[in-house]
Amino acid sequence: MSDQFLPFETKLDAEESLKILRAATLGADDGELFLERRRSEILSFDDGRLRTSTFDASEGFGLRAVRGETAGYAHSTEVSESALRRAAETARLAVGAGGGTLADNPAGTNKKLYADIDPIQGAPFPAKVELLREIDAYARAKDARVVQVSATLAASCQEVVILRPDGTQVTDIRPMARMNVSVIVEQDGRRESGGTGGGGRIGLDGLMQPEEWKPKIDEALRIALVNLRAEPAPAGVMDVVLGPGWPGILLHEAIGHGLEGDFNRKGASAFAGLMGQQIAAKGVTVLDDGTIPDRRGSISVDDEGTPSAKNTLIEDGVLVGYMQDRQNARLMGVEPTGNGRRESYAHAPMPRMTNTYMLAGQDDPADILAGLKDGIYAVGFGGGQVDITNGKFVFSCTEAYRVKDGKVGNPVKGATLIGDGATALKQIRAIGNDLALDPGIGNCGKAGQWVPVGVGQPSLMIGGLTVGGSEA
Repeated sequence: MSDQFLPFETKLDAEESLKILRAATLGADDGELFLERRRSEILSFDDGRLRTSTFDASEGFGLRAVRGETAGYAHSTEVSESALRRAAETARLAVGAGGGTLADNPAGTNKKLYADIDPIQGAPFPAKVELLREIDAYARAKDARVVQVSATLAASCQEVVILRPDGTQVTDIRPMARMNVSVIVEQDGRRESGGTGGGGRIGLDGLMQPEEWKPKIDEALRIALVNLRAEPAPAGVMDVVLGPGWPGILLHEAIGHGLEGDFNRKGASAFAGLMGQQIAAKGVTVLDDGTIPDRRGSISVDDEGTPSAKNTLIEDGVLVGYMQDRQNARLMGVEPTGNGRRESYAHAPMPRMTNTYMLAGQDDPADILAGLKDGIYAVGFGGGQVDITNGKFVFSCTEAYRVKDGKVGNPVKGATLIGDGATALKQIRAIGNDLALDPGIGNCGKAGQWVPVGVGQPSLMIGGLTVGGSEA
């Protein structure tokens, strides 16, 4: 073992740090030292000028000792031996007299799902500002009804080292880049908006090419113009067809969180105790896959050092797996799945999603729409709320259409979808052959922690959802 932590230098001696970690985890079931250095930059352009430009740099460590259901966690922005010793004393309190046996280490891997790059360095600062000006000018030139343009460029690089009590070091350099654009249009005194974005664990320079950003502006403008002619949404119980890709956010929230290990171990999930049972319609297969190269939700290793994996959660409608970190997996008598994630060194890991999506079926999307007699075709989603204990959800649509007798009619505004995940899974009546992943814009919140995620699905018909609208 070297005397330094790679990929970055600290004031810590690796050998001495290992001794401190071993003392903190003596008699524990698990534990680790998590070191992190992060840099991030965000530029926001709005209403014809650069509104904000921020650059943040941070580093710190978190030390954890786990025994049974109890975990002691301490963190510090001071990366020094004295701070580490204080953290070890705090974490040690969770272990008490000890008596546990350290769990086996995660299996090693050399796989890399993204390049060791810092996206912030992908272009000079003046070029980023000039690009935002070009985006603003391009959008305004596209349509005279455009009255406001907003664009954001964001890039970050997270470097982590995970030291385990046996001396194993796991390192990961995680790039991230994202672009978001939105436009507001006005006609006859009515204003509507549209937005989109994209990114992933890639360099920022790729997003800055015209062939990448121009289609995003075109799409944001298209959505805004659609909403400009939207009619009030109907209300009532009806069948709904969801489009492919980003509408998978409903799957993520209404179902995905309920399949995380901690909620199920504690019996707090609507899916607790249902392993091996039919919980969804035949043909429904849902995966959580952190191994897709360059995707926003992908991780070469999770924040405990476990390699990410392609995990099947629901197979042909049957519940076959939960997403697990090391602690909950051990307590449930199963293997970790590479889903132990944390927002930063200041947070303890917990089971979290990566890229969660439903596999494609056999149905032609056009046939699915043709089979919708009276309902809503929902293409885009905004915010939503979910109760994990019962799976009840409320989601707002950002782009939706009225459908009658299989004919897609006028766009509607103000539609919300209301239901519960367990029922919605069983009411899936058709699964399209057009699986798509989202463009790389997702963030997921849980217990005050935010991590980047991905979602996806094919076109789906779901029966009997409650649609909240502005028509009685």
